[in-house]
Amino acid sequence: MMNGLARASVRFRPASFVGSFIALLLGAAIVTACGTLLQSGITAHVTPERYAHTPVVVAADPYARISFQHGDKQDTAKSALPERSRVDSSLAARIHDRSGADAVPDISFPLQPQHLSKGGPQALTGRNFAALGVATGSREPAKGRAPGAGEVVLDTGTARAAHLSPGDRISLNSPSGEGHYRVSGLAPGGSGAATAWFAENEAQELSGHPGLADAIAVQPRDGVDDEALAQQVRQAVGSRAEVLTGDARGIAEVPQLSSGKSSLMGLGGSFGGIAALTVVFVVVGTIALATGQRAREFALLRAIGATPRQIRRTIATEAMLLAPAATVLGILPGLALARWWFDQMVERGSVPGQVTLDVGALPMLAALGIGLLSALGAGHLAARRPAKLRPSQALGEAALERARPGAARILLGLVALAGGIGLAAIAARMNGTDAANTGLGVVMAFLVAVALLGPLLARTFTGLFSLPLRTGAAGAPGTLAADNTKAQASRLASAITPIVMVIAFCGTLVFMQTSVADASASNVRSAVVADHVVGTSGPGLPANTAREASRIPGVASATGVLHTGAVYRSGNTLASATALGVSGNPAHLSDVLDLGISTGSFKALGESQDSVALDAALAEKLHVTTGDRIPFRLGDGTQVRATVVATYRRGLGVGQILLPRAAVARHVTHAYDTQVLVRDAPGADHEAVARKLAGIGRHNGTVTVTDADGYAVQTGQSQQLSAWANNVMAAVLGGFAAIAAANTLVMTVLDRRREVALLRLSGTTRGQVRRMMRWEALLVGATGLLVGAGIAWTTLVPLTRGLTGAAPHVPVGAALALGAGTLTLGLAATALPARALLRSHPAEAASGRQ
Repeated sequence: MMNGLARASVRFRPASFVGSFIALLLGAAIVTACGTLLQSGITAHVTPERYAHTPVVVAADPYARISFQHGDKQDTAKSALPERSRVDSSLAARIHDRSGADAVPDISFPLQPQHLSKGGPQALTGRNFAALGVATGSREPAKGRAPGAGEVVLDTGTARAAHLSPGDRISLNSPSGEGHYRVSGLAPGGSGAATAWFAENEAQELSGHPGLADAIAVQPRDGVDDEALAQQVRQAVGSRAEVLTGDARGIAEVPQLSSGKSSLMGLGGSFGGIAALTVVFVVVGTIALATGQRAREFALLRAIGATPRQIRRTIATEAMLLAPAATVLGILPGLALARWWFDQMVERGSVPGQVTLDVGALPMLAALGIGLLSALGAGHLAARRPAKLRPSQALGEAALERARPGAARILLGLVALAGGIGLAAIAARMNGTDAANTGLGVVMAFLVAVALLGPLLARTFTGLFSLPLRTGAAGAPGTLAADNTKAQASRLASAITPIVMVIAFCGTLVFMQTSVADASASNVRSAVVADHVVGTSGPGLPANTAREASRIPGVASATGVLHTGAVYRSGNTLASATALGVSGNPAHLSDVLDLGISTGSFKALGESQDSVALDAALAEKLHVTTGDRIPFRLGDGTQVRATVVATYRRGLGVGQILLPRAAVARHVTHAYDTQVLVRDAPGADHEAVARKLAGIGRHNGTVTVTDADGYAVQTGQSQQLSAWANNVMAAVLGGFAAIAAANTLVMTVLDRRREVALLRLSGTTRGQVRRMMRWEALLVGATGLLVGAGIAWTTLVPLTRGLTGAAPHVPVGAALALGAGTLTLGLAATALPARALLRSHPAEAASGRQ
């Protein structure tokens, strides 16, 4: 009987379930999108192309790893390296000696051609000639001969486009500088991108990584199958490198796959977890509100003899009917959101273009499970009160609103509040992504507290804001609104909570990013005191560019800056930091970079390659000071232990770790300088110096000369990616919360049919009812704004103190737009259903006929 009643309720009174249906549908879409990204990160791979005919590839581990004790077990943490890791080229000889296999080191590095004809390539990939057969299948040039010292072999397509043939000469810029080479031969087609092959020793030197190779391609000797070869190679290399077979070979071709997997898993996992909690939060609130609005119906069932178990079974059956249908309809929008999100990450370089979106059944099943469990749990919680009432008192009790939440609910709300404060304190001691992820946890803890303590907060704040209305300043509609907000605190709490979510999520994510961006820009403005910043639109500036710039008349000093990253251990996790490799005399570094030295001196930075300077905030986090030795990993994972010679204040936005260029050049993907910072000599003509600097490499049109503002533009890619990610997260969570807020407001207004009808029968005009509703919407919006802003500020203060050392930076325009949008949303979501209520005849509405 109860199952039949549930089916009849959904079938004949669908309006009662629309709000719950919308919440479940949107929740399923978000969970599906995040789950699909997480699954794509876990399964992400790249089908090998260059190594398609090489069964075994030896490459370095693209992750930094640490081991630590977790209870009784040994656990491991890993982090994607910011630069390409490489293997020792000598492993090729070891593999050959141990297995008899043909092992060839494979080296690659970017090149910039000079003085080519207009149709020639703008960039080439340099390689060692011994690896010619890895991709082309041929180990001999199609024309000419193998390169010797000062010679190069070009692929036929490049030679044809540049109108070059054997015997011609070509100028090329490599990470080591500019060189002139004679074309000794042409390689057969099938080599892929425009490529230049050099003799082994010359390729090693030009790459900037002598003695290292991107990978080692291994071919078996006759009679050895691929599986046996892989086992032989593993025995030969041991723990020195990884042995890759099958699709795993793709990561040797595309090392960015490791960071792409981390980005997808971080977004789909960390953010997806917060999103799933938010979905549960919204769905539970919406369904609880919808169930609570049917209190009279359940009370009537109790009055005619229905048992508590039958009431709960009815609600469970309704959830079983509603949740699957809503989830199925939410899957397609979720997949569309995942596709857009994934494509944007590829477009911004966060995920390699060779990776594909993995659409599977698990995210969809997760969405279904979360929606179903949320609906069941919410319905049971909301049905507890009517199910427990004695039949003789059910109708009377259902008509009354509880004066305050129960003691257990208040206690749990206070615990959630204390948890939010504790998490905020922990987040203050973190940095980077960890702090951002913890910040979302802080917001969730506070939102749980708001949900549990909502009626008390609604009664307190709406009572405070309605004081001016009680004076009669807004007339009868204002007085009615003030009385309603006092009498219906629980109903208003259901409407206030989603508004709090909008402000809390958007405020935290957006203004955390604006705070970091403002602090970074301030540091760059103060730190970069160079008169000129020489950059490039290509892969970078050769190592000799700073030396060439220093010889220009009117230049006092020129310092090359190589941007890279480093990885350090923080407890049982690995964290990353920005790093700079600087060339030249460190005593002159202050001529172009005023980093605000706290302790020590940069003069000792160049005395040895095991010296390092740290941002003061990072030094404090790692509990080190000048003179201490600090272990960390360079960008390619190489472990070093350097002596701290100085600490400085302006690292954020510039560089948190400072090292001699010689110490990092071998450990970056491409050993090009990112910029050269130039200081004019006293009395020099600024414009004349700029023109001469622009002439460095002018033949290939890649050099740009700007000022300190150009430094921030050229080095802000990672911050731009972080800002985009935060804004998208704010849009997804904030947008979902905004729709939930509008949905809840519509539900609460439509539930007041009898109340509005009685007001109309007592002589209240339609205009007065609409004005009353508007005042109520403003009171609800103002309360949501205040509480949400309080949560966002409480979360932001420790986060920004930990990240930037400064208070949050909240742009006035953005804050006003967020507040105005929230109030407009509340007014619109109240006005539209109010107009629908006012269309019906008061007598019919008061009698309950719809």
